[in-house]
Formats: sequence, C-alpha cells, structure tokens
Amino acid sequence: MEGRRFTKWLRQLPLLSKNQRGRLLEILAPALGLDRLCEAIEGMDGPAPCCPACKAERPYQHGRNRGLQRYRCRACGKTFTALSGTPLSRLRHRAKWLDYLDKMLDANSVRAAAKAVGVHRNTSFRWRHRFLELAKHDRPQRLNGITEADELFLLESQKGSRELNRPARRRGGVASTRGISHEHVCVLVARDRTGQTHDFVTGRGAVTKKQLFRHLLPVLDPDVLLVTDAHAAYRAFAREAGISHECVNLRAGERVRGAIHVQNVNAYHRRFRQWLARFHGVASRYLPNYLGWQWALDGARIASPERFLRAAMGLFHT
Repeated sequence: MEGRRFTKWLRQLPLLSKNQRGRLLEILAPALGLDRLCEAIEGMDGPAPCCPACKAERPYQHGRNRGLQRYRCRACGKTFTALSGTPLSRLRHRAKWLDYLDKMLDANSVRAAAKAVGVHRNTSFRWRHRFLELAKHDRPQRLNGITEADELFLLESQKGSRELNRPARRRGGVASTRGISHEHVCVLVARDRTGQTHDFVTGRGAVTKKQLFRHLLPVLDPDVLLVTDAHAAYRAFAREAGISHECVNLRAGERVRGAIHVQNVNAYHRRFRQWLARFHGVASRYLPNYLGWQWALDGARIASPERFLRAAMGLFHT
C-alpha cells in the first residue's frame, strides 16, 4: 500500500466500532505472530549457515520463504532456510509456534494447548514432540564434584499402541506383583550438587552394571564422587570404572551421613512425579521427551518461548 493511502487509512481507525477493532486484530494476529517468529529465528546467534544436504559452507542469499531468509548452496544448488534439517522443518502454522511454546512453558495438556492456540489436538501432540526432539538433548557435558544417582520407577505404559504385548489395563492400573518388576520402567537420574542433571530410560526392571557403564560412565567426570544407595550394581560399577563411591543404606534407615546423601536427586524425582501427574498417563516410549521437558522447566532454566524455540532447533545454551 502507498504511504499516503496508508496514512489516510490509519486516520480512519478511531472510527471503527469495538467489534470491527476486534475483527481487525484477529486478521492481523497471524501476520504479527509470523513476524515475531522470523525475528526470533533471524536474531539467534548460531553457527554460520551451511547446506543441510551436502554440509557445504558459504551459501548465498536467495530471496525469502514465508518471512525467513532463504539460501542457495554454491555446491549442490539446493535452497534452504534456518529451519531446514531441523525437526521443525515442514511444520505448518508458524505464526502460532511461539504462542504454543508459551503454553508448553506452562506445562499445559495437549487439548488445553490446542484450544488456547487454535489448532487440532493431533497437531498439538505432533508439535509437542517435534519441539522436544532436540530440546531434550540440551544437557551439561559432565557431572562434577559430588554427584548423586538413583532410580525412579514408573509403571510401563503402552498408551497409543495398536498392539499390546500384555493384557490392557484400565485407568493406568497397578502391577500384578509387589515391588520392582519388569512391569516397571527404570529412569536413572544423576545430579550433581550444582543442579546439573542427566537422566536415562534404561529399560524394564532394576538397573544393571552394564546399563550404568553404557549410560552413566560417559557423563561422569573422572574425579567425581558418586553417591548412591546400597544397590550392588553401583558398587560393582564404581569399582570396575575406578570411580570414587559412597553409599547410604536406606533400608537400614540411614538417610544422611555428613555430605553423603541422595536427597538432592530424590527431590528431583518428587518434582518430576508431581509434574508428570497432570498429563494423566504418558506412554513409556515418550518418557525421554518428558524428562527433557521437565529439565527445561526445572528452576525456570528456559524462561521464554524464544529460548525454547532455540533449543528445539538444536541451538543450546549449556
């Protein structure tokens, strides 16, 4: 629109009725949301763009695609944007992404977020796990100093599966036997005294020494002091890995011995259980995504939709 015509149109805005102003805002909302998203993406400090197809560097600018800068690769000739090669590629309704991420920061359910943003519940579910696909990997490189480790057990759920390998349970149900069994999924959580956290879904049943070597050893600093309960797998793992280890005998009623305790990681378990309860049952195959989501929210570590978007694109502040 020409500048003079636009100025004349602006002068007529005070003459609009309340309903007309509301309708105007509804029409402008998608464009404003898309502008906000494009500004957030293009304002990110990240590595220089490279072609997601051939990894060649130094592409040249080649117009814009739905508000985003588009590039063309000098080597293979393919075009791409900042979203190409990420889990967010080809997702629609970009204007609503930041509003949806804001609802994720409030830990809204699938249906509540879909209703608030104005998308279908299936779209809401798909967006949730696309945004968490890379964000769940935003973790510290190593755990240092005194590091606590303990297991969290959740009843295995095949929610959403077309075929079950066991009889169906109604409303979650309970295990058929008492205690920890192969009906439970083990979540191993390791957390140092500065709050840095790693978690792993090790599988069904109690954790084993082999699983500790696979998951826990790569994230522990060589000089770490590992504090656990009296589980035999931890003792064998620490002995063979050459890691300093202390344990508390919870069955004998020992909770704290000076600085030796696992109350830090157990408090994290409690917060995760309380937070997870609002979703009324989570399929076990999606547990890593929810663990990453809780880690993002714990202590307001990610406090804005723009920061959440950055993590969803794989650009981390660790």
